[in-house]
Amino acid sequence: MSSDIRVAVAGAAGRMGRTVCEAVEAADGLTLTGRADPALETTLADVLPDADVVVDFTRPDQALPNAIACLEAGVHVVIGTSGFDISELEGRTGANVFYGPNFAIGAVLMMRLSTEAARHMQRAEIIELHHDKKLDAPSGTAKHTAELIAAATGTVPPIHSVRLPGLVAHQEVVLGGTGETLTIRHDSLDRSSFMPGVVLAVRRVADLPSSPTVGLDRLLFAD
Repeated sequence: MSSDIRVAVAGAAGRMGRTVCEAVEAADGLTLTGRADPALETTLADVLPDADVVVDFTRPDQALPNAIACLEAGVHVVIGTSGFDISELEGRTGANVFYGPNFAIGAVLMMRLSTEAARHMQRAEIIELHHDKKLDAPSGTAKHTAELIAAATGTVPPIHSVRLPGLVAHQEVVLGGTGETLTIRHDSLDRSSFMPGVVLAVRRVADLPSSPTVGLDRLLFAD
């Protein structure tokens, strides 16, 4: 009997969803068992019975009810959709929730380095740039970065959002001090940049010490 993790994707017909399906199919130890999307005439309920983990890249208004349905079915969920209140999932049991504001390894490093730099510079501001189809602003990555910097410094940095055709996902943190500035920037040039992080989260979600767990840094760094 196969011991592969059975994975279903919600939002499977979208740009991110299609990329996630390809990544799951290519990953050792994972098996794609379902694709839920209105464009495919399939629902989350259709794919839940055959899944150990659901990866959600849908819409802000769908992510929360989808996650609740997964937990009630005893299915772990990895959420890449932003723009909803993750605190609504606190205290819910049945399975684990992992929410990734950004699944790119470089973006996680950008946030970590920016947080450290903010401790030593006078001020910081965040500029996030995404494609014009992104529904939420500011992005989940920008909000998570601001939370990390605020926790480290006691000051919440301003966030500036840009939505333009031609962009994918980009963020820079500009820090200022006396007579100097420092810019830490990350660019996702293709959606494939998020896939190593998605696969890592799928593999680790069942063993999370707490749920919901927020941020890929919680999986990459022991501290």
